[in-house]
Amino acid sequence: MLVVLDTNVLYQALRSNNGASFYILSLIWNNKISLAISINVFNEYEEVLKRPQSLSDINLNKNDIENILRFISYIGKPYAPYFLFRPNLDDEDDNMFIELSLVSNCDFLITNNVKDFTTKSELKFGDLSIITPTDFVKMWRKKYES
Repeated sequence: MLVVLDTNVLYQALRSNNGASFYILSLIWNNKISLAISINVFNEYEEVLKRPQSLSDINLNKNDIENILRFISYIGKPYAPYFLFRPNLDDEDDNMFIELSLVSNCDFLITNNVKDFTTKSELKFGDLSIITPTDFVKMWRKKYES
């Protein structure tokens, strides 16, 4: 199974060592699911996680973040979107997650902000499953751990 993680899911996973986001990161860590990554998404992860406020909030230092980013670059399945979809999302940075989801043909785009990806989008992607971390974990446990 291949997933795309919105930055807020990675951030939350690092902020708390329990909860759905952390569980998803542990699935990636244990090679039970694969993470799709692109240069733009990786750069977004790096920029957000290295902010002084983020470092303070997640109680990590820049060296810790570098190690996490190395891990992501090592295990992530790289994709290079060669097209730009502009579904007119409120947050322009969210478009890169749609682009990665489409080029990777991922199973799920996991985000805490599902409405940000669905309410004002001019483009509709019927096969793209956008899901919250909690709903993903419920689905995972029902399908693979029952």
